[in-house]
Amino acid sequence: MTTIQGKNFIGYALSSEGEKHFKAYAPASDSYLPETFQCATIEEVNKTMQLAEKAFDSYSQVPAAGRAAFLIAITEEILALGDELLARASLETGLPVARLQGERARTINQLTQFAELLREGSWVEASIDTALPDRAPVPKPDIRKMLVPIGPVIVFGSSNFPFAYSVAGVDSGPALAAGNPVIVKAHPAHPGVSDLTAQAIVRAAERTGMPEGTFSMLYDDGFDVGTALVKHPASKAVGFTGSYRGGMALFRLAQEREEPIPVFAEMGSVNPIVVLPQYLKNNAAQLGKTLAGSVSLGAGQFCTNPGLVFVTKTEGLETFQDAYKTEILRTPSATMLTAGICKTYYKLRGEALKQPDVSALAISDIHSEGQNQAEASIALVSGQNFIANPKLHEEVFGPFSLLIVCEDTDELYNAVAHLKGQLTATLIAEEAEVAHYPKIVRQLAKISGRFIMNGVPTGVEVCPSIHHGGPFPATADSKFTSVGRHSILRFVRPQSFQNWPDALLPEELKNSNPLGIFRLVDNVLTKEATI
Repeated sequence: MTTIQGKNFIGYALSSEGEKHFKAYAPASDSYLPETFQCATIEEVNKTMQLAEKAFDSYSQVPAAGRAAFLIAITEEILALGDELLARASLETGLPVARLQGERARTINQLTQFAELLREGSWVEASIDTALPDRAPVPKPDIRKMLVPIGPVIVFGSSNFPFAYSVAGVDSGPALAAGNPVIVKAHPAHPGVSDLTAQAIVRAAERTGMPEGTFSMLYDDGFDVGTALVKHPASKAVGFTGSYRGGMALFRLAQEREEPIPVFAEMGSVNPIVVLPQYLKNNAAQLGKTLAGSVSLGAGQFCTNPGLVFVTKTEGLETFQDAYKTEILRTPSATMLTAGICKTYYKLRGEALKQPDVSALAISDIHSEGQNQAEASIALVSGQNFIANPKLHEEVFGPFSLLIVCEDTDELYNAVAHLKGQLTATLIAEEAEVAHYPKIVRQLAKISGRFIMNGVPTGVEVCPSIHHGGPFPATADSKFTSVGRHSILRFVRPQSFQNWPDALLPEELKNSNPLGIFRLVDNVLTKEATI
């Protein structure tokens, strides 16, 4: 059994210089767990960043194969924790073990995919334009370009995914893969899980000979440590998943620095679903069951929870509403991640239900045992009133969704046109009817990062083609994804080398192509050596 340390991880050392500490909370029992976790001091932040800055000089030069071995070692150490890690995660989050098993597997898969990416090597986008010394009137120099790491990356663990978006998750994995040291600010909602995972990463780093300072993790149950990390001059980028308020606070801090740095913040989404008339007519009952399952999945604590469903007054509406209502009523309540999140859920749901013309369509009447239970619920509003009330466009984090009933598809388009950027948008339609609603299709595509047809937004596949991001305010920068191989592009920059001797070039750019990667040579994609 691995002992939870409760101290800050500064490179390979444990540190507890401060006096402030906190305890982990078990939401299902509404009680605190025995271990204490030491909040980092500003002095410890500075030590951490100095060590990371020093580590960058050597870690950025570790060959791709060495970094890949490090990532695989992390997966092995996480798996070696076994059921102990899952049990602790369930205790600290209230999430069922089965869900956490899937999330752990996803985390292992993410790290493994980055290891494979490093071993193949072409992700660096090597580009070579050979010299033309006889070109007139001016000779052309030899210019070569590739992606290089940027420096220490600050990662903020998220509350709702203790593995996949936390210490070894979607920000840490690609940042480490790219050659950057990572400093995690552990989320106070699951500090024990973070502690165990940090120990696994440190063991992996030591096993594979990574420079000390390649990974560190600090605790705080407030904002001081996170603020200091973002403001520290050695920090070069930030990864964050959480609320709009939190993401924008970090964004402003990063822009106010003497050297502004990028903040890759995922800040929530209402993930609209639009149902076209013919589909509703043909599939009303089944659609109600499907949407109810997506709304209530994981107590609605997914960033892709469908918070808005748009329909029109057409044949099948009554059957759909009855099925949707029936499924929500028979959905058991579920434990939310923290008491604060649960309290906020009921507050925001209450505010939504108090809005003009909004009525509760269904609130689950099956109550599970335990504390901090959230009832699945759906509300109803007209399209006209939705358009007129921006309050209804906001996210309610939890198992809640608003059904917007529009008079016709023109009103439906106007309602969707009032939405801001989203992680996802979903069109539910018969294939033949899509061509009749081009404005609706274009509008949904314009506001979304992932455009889904005839499915639900919950569930994010980890693969090269996924884009988990979206126009502001869903994310701070819509050009990047936080899931899949391309998420590594957040933590690199292009660098050109002009007229460098072949022997002094990075391996990726040498004439012989010793790594055997794809390169763009004189505008031709090839693995061949240059002449």
